[in-house]
Amino acid sequence: MAELETAAEHERILREIESTETACIGPTLRSVYDGEEHGHFMDKLELRIKNHDREIEKMCNFHYQGFVDSITELLKVRGEAEKLKNQSTDTNRRLQLEGAELISSMKELQQCRIQQRNIATTVDKLNMCLPVLEMYSKLHAQMKSKRHYPALKTLEQLEHSFLPQVSHYRFCQVMVDNIPKLREEIKDVSMSDLKDFLESIRKHSERIGETAMKQAQQQRTLDNILSVQGKRGLAKRPRKCPSPELNGTSPMSEQDSGILDVEDEEEEEEAPGTQDLVDFSPVYRCLHIYTVLGSRETFENYYRKQRRKQARLVLQPPSNMHETLDGYRKYFHQIIGFFVVEDHILHTTLGLVNRAYIDELWDLALSKTMAALRTHSSYCSDPNLVLDLKNLIVHFADTLQGYGFPVNQLFDMLLEIRDQYSEILLKKWALLFRNILDTDNYSPIPVTDEETYRKLVGQFPFQDSEVEKQQFPKKFPFSEFVPKVYCQIKEFIYACLKFSEDLHLSSTEVDDMIRKSTNLLLTRTLSNCLQNVIKRKNVGLTELVQIIINTTHLEVSCKYLEEFITNITGVLPDTVHTSKLYGLTTFKDARQAAEEEIYTNLNQKIDQFLQLADYDWLVSDPSTQASDYLVDLVAFLNSTFAVFTHLPGKVAQTACMSACKHLSTSLTQLLLEAEVKQITMGALQQFNQDVKECERFARSGPVPGFQGDTLQLAFIDLRQLLDLFIKWDWSTYLADYGQPTCKYLRVNPTTALILLEKIYRVMKDPSRKNNVFAQFRKNERDKQKLIETVAKQLRSLINSHHS
Repeated sequence: MAELETAAEHERILREIESTETACIGPTLRSVYDGEEHGHFMDKLELRIKNHDREIEKMCNFHYQGFVDSITELLKVRGEAEKLKNQSTDTNRRLQLEGAELISSMKELQQCRIQQRNIATTVDKLNMCLPVLEMYSKLHAQMKSKRHYPALKTLEQLEHSFLPQVSHYRFCQVMVDNIPKLREEIKDVSMSDLKDFLESIRKHSERIGETAMKQAQQQRTLDNILSVQGKRGLAKRPRKCPSPELNGTSPMSEQDSGILDVEDEEEEEEAPGTQDLVDFSPVYRCLHIYTVLGSRETFENYYRKQRRKQARLVLQPPSNMHETLDGYRKYFHQIIGFFVVEDHILHTTLGLVNRAYIDELWDLALSKTMAALRTHSSYCSDPNLVLDLKNLIVHFADTLQGYGFPVNQLFDMLLEIRDQYSEILLKKWALLFRNILDTDNYSPIPVTDEETYRKLVGQFPFQDSEVEKQQFPKKFPFSEFVPKVYCQIKEFIYACLKFSEDLHLSSTEVDDMIRKSTNLLLTRTLSNCLQNVIKRKNVGLTELVQIIINTTHLEVSCKYLEEFITNITGVLPDTVHTSKLYGLTTFKDARQAAEEEIYTNLNQKIDQFLQLADYDWLVSDPSTQASDYLVDLVAFLNSTFAVFTHLPGKVAQTACMSACKHLSTSLTQLLLEAEVKQITMGALQQFNQDVKECERFARSGPVPGFQGDTLQLAFIDLRQLLDLFIKWDWSTYLADYGQPTCKYLRVNPTTALILLEKIYRVMKDPSRKNNVFAQFRKNERDKQKLIETVAKQLRSLINSHHS
């Protein structure tokens, strides 16, 4: 059984050897050598080989004739093949000879193709590098020409679009290393341009402000013209300005355009706008550059910080600003220029400055400007300069209001300056009034013809039918200072009205302002001037009388001043909030002061005459005529009261009564002077003659209007005293003392006692006993006793009165 298996295995191996390729026969042979039947297998193999040889021999024998034929054919072919070989060799030789040149050309061609390929590759690489180099060259050209924002754009393209394509070249690495340096250089150069711009804008602010203010004034004038034409139905409609195109920026304000685009028959030159005066491109470039570089916040902070510093410099007024209007104008121009630039930046950039920042700067500017104006305007004493300053402030406020800045505080401050202006006007008018009063002749104004009369009536509202009926030449009752003062009051009202223009005040407020200022003019300035004139030492009675007449006419003219104010303000006097003029009080007070001064002057004149009195109090034989000084005094009083004909009746009567009372009191004091120790009855008789002269003057009626003996009552005290002593009627006096019907009711016991003691001293004087009371020699002792008794009773009356 095992032998059959081995035989089968050897058969299989043999088939496998026959069918397997020689290269793969190794494993099959290894299986033979690994077994134990190697010899047996070799026998099998030899047997198989022999079988195959017999088959081959059989096949060859079967095909031998064909083989012989083939060999014969092959021999025939060998000759042909030899020929063919020779031909081929010859052809090959010739071909080699002919092809050597071709091979050389082919080698050259090959070399050329390699070079061509290299050139093409180089060109391709250069085509890739050239744009980079061109961009880099363009970048340097832009840097050199200071086109920094385009240079930054070129740098961005170079870095992100071009360099990544050729990053493996060494020169690209150099470029990449230079890019941060170029960025910093662009930042530094753009910042330098911004600093130059800030310095330039600081210098140009004044011109910008001047231009903006002129444009605002032109616009305001144009608006006023259009409003007037609109009222007349002749207004022309302004063209509608086309909407600005939005090219990445906000539309500019109307002021920035610098053009008043209104139809008119006359063409006017266009005023330059802010952008025409200043090149803002450095700001825009620097802003874009810092935005692209991611440093926008740094740029914004720097710009705002620098502009705040410039704002503080602009808001610092020059020390001599108050001296001229140009000083204020330049100051305002700089402030306007500063804020016009900021407004332009606000509207043409996106966020470089914002409204909060502008408002902060404006609040600072407003407070600083108002403080400066308050300080410097307080130094001003010229009303014209203050008025010009007010107009300048109004234009300043209107200009900035046109740019959207709130200016209400400026107008409120103008109301403060208005009060200062009023004070300056009052000082100026005080000088005018003082000059008018000092140069006045205090005489009625004479007129010789109708033209002069009408001219004066046109200056001062005077209406008097009696004066109008008089023939020329004639006189106005008042002196020249009346129409002059009246005209100056009107001029003052006009000056107040000028200041109230353009302050956006209502008619009632303007009216109230004018009335209050006019009241101050009347009650303080004019009143003080009149009082000073009245109180002057060298003023005479004639001047005082004329002042009373003048103030009377000025008092009447107050109603015309009321009408004048009403006409220019349009506010009716019966309006609730309308103030009244206090001119009536002013002129009444002045007139009263003048009246008091007249009374005082008269009394002083009387005192001057009384100082000339030279009584001999020990005279025995009195004169039958009044003293010379008293005669002169009465003549002076008569001439003085003759001038009082134009005065109001009560004034003249009061002056006359005051003079008589003062004269009576002064004469009584002469009797009672302590220096006069003794008085004779003869002296009393002489003194009585003087008193009678005074009484005759009182009875003569120097001033009309007194009823009966009213003026004589001024001397009643002195008359009763003299009658008591001259008539020696002591019994009646003592008996009736204290009764309403007493004959000597006006005699005071103290006065009577003083005079009685002076007479008694004469009686007691040994050297004069024989002369003084010669008529009483028989009963001299009785008279002395009587005097002592009367004196004792008088002392009793005095003591009882004091108790």
